[in-house]
Amino acid sequence: MNDSRKPRVAFFSGNYNYVRDGANQAQNLLVGHLLDHGVEVRVYSPTTKTPAFEARGTVVDVPAVPMPGGRGEYRLGRGLPRASRRDLEAFAPDLVHVSAPEFLGHAAVTWARRHDVPVVATVHTRFETYFQYYGLAVVQPLIVAILRRFYNRADRVLVPTPSMAQVVRDFGVTTPIALWGRGVNHRRFHPDRRSLEWRRSLGIADDEVAIGFLGRLVLEKGLDVFADVVAQLTARGVRHRVLVIGKGPARDWFAQHAPQAAFAGFQSNDDLGRAVASMDVLFNPSVTETWGQVTSEAMAAGVPVVAARATGAVDLLDDGRTGFLVPPGDIAGYADAIERLVTDADLRTAMGAAAHDHAQGFRWDSANDAVLQVYREVLAERGR
Repeated sequence: MNDSRKPRVAFFSGNYNYVRDGANQAQNLLVGHLLDHGVEVRVYSPTTKTPAFEARGTVVDVPAVPMPGGRGEYRLGRGLPRASRRDLEAFAPDLVHVSAPEFLGHAAVTWARRHDVPVVATVHTRFETYFQYYGLAVVQPLIVAILRRFYNRADRVLVPTPSMAQVVRDFGVTTPIALWGRGVNHRRFHPDRRSLEWRRSLGIADDEVAIGFLGRLVLEKGLDVFADVVAQLTARGVRHRVLVIGKGPARDWFAQHAPQAAFAGFQSNDDLGRAVASMDVLFNPSVTETWGQVTSEAMAAGVPVVAARATGAVDLLDDGRTGFLVPPGDIAGYADAIERLVTDADLRTAMGAAAHDHAQGFRWDSANDAVLQVYREVLAERGR
């Protein structure tokens, strides 16, 4: 990408910055990296008057409606209306990057193919798994078929981990796949951020082992499994506290099912780093992750992790050394792993130190450089 003019990338996102989550923060970091490396980027995304954080780059609002099914905090782009298409055609991108297989993403791919513009598509989450949490598991084969068609229309598919590459291939996707990993802010997520004083402010005693949940409080993060495991630990007489960091529409449900939990609410920036380092164990039972940003951040903070043996976690954790991987539905297995860490301080310390060391390889610059390289390859293949 050493053309005499700056290469232009049209970046399509279903949620670029109006709700804070791991996917859109990764997108913003990528766009910032692209801008810093001489790429012109124009982002097309639904927006709101109350964004969750400041966006990187120029954002063009795309008309949208609230997501159905009780998830109105998210917005569903209505495709590419005339005004958006005019803006896109005036920008004349060399490459289209789509981040989600919803109406906007499909419309962007259709536009790109019609105008002979190459497409890079990224996988951020396991959309096909969501519906089981809302009583709609019967539609999963249809969702997989939609995903297969979407990714097979791209020139390249970017996934965070090798395990997700296999999932995408199992969908029947034949498009070449490349890795776009993730990084960690190692200044923010560090063992030195741990604060007993902050824990005490939440009513957590110094000698209590805090089992942490970190993320948006939505059912697809495995809140039901978390609650069942905590109940089993209590039934076993294992002394512990639950520390919940985050907010979301399932907050009240979670509070009812984990009544002894300390809810720290939404935390950001260095406050988030302090909260993560102040856990003793991170429990991440989600099976919807493609990377598991919360897992990598806890590892960097020196916190051992108990996670589902599923995509994302299997690529990050060294089972038995930096944490424990447990079959997703094994409530007793989760409880056994957490009990070991609660009752063995030396094991917690050793696993936390190993996790911190392992996480040093998670770097945003190298991860985002890999995307630039994919752009170069795709553009070269198209003779651009």
